[in-house]
Amino acid sequence: MTNDVLSASMEDYLEAIFLIIKEKQTARAKDIVNLLNVNNSSVTGALRSLSDKGLINYAPYDLITLTDKGEQHALGVVLRHKALKDFFIKILGADESEAETTACKMEHVISPNILEKLIKFVEFAEYCPVISKGWIKSDCCKCERLKE
Repeated sequence: MTNDVLSASMEDYLEAIFLIIKEKQTARAKDIVNLLNVNNSSVTGALRSLSDKGLINYAPYDLITLTDKGEQHALGVVLRHKALKDFFIKILGADESEAETTACKMEHVISPNILEKLIKFVEFAEYCPVISKGWIKSDCCKCERLKE
């Protein structure tokens, strides 16, 4: 096994495998091609790399499974993605599509410390009566500073 640090692209592949297995109970290369909208050769290269790192069990034309280490890493990516998306939608009022796209980019670079604080803020905001009533809706604040 080599370095535990994965590129954003490799994390995307690992996350895709996790989500496909969650939905279909099995994952195949063609499922990853379809989900990520990438070509077969890219998927094959990524699968070999993830297998070399001990994150997946992979053989050409066979089912793809996550190792325990791979599942743990993939779950971390999925949870970061969810936390960011929740923040963008619940706190910032972003639409689903923009929240999804932005979370997908940021999930790879957010530090554990910032992520933990962000999660705590979202949890606080869901129960705080002032914040949970939509304090940051785009039409609620007419502050001149925000128009600049």
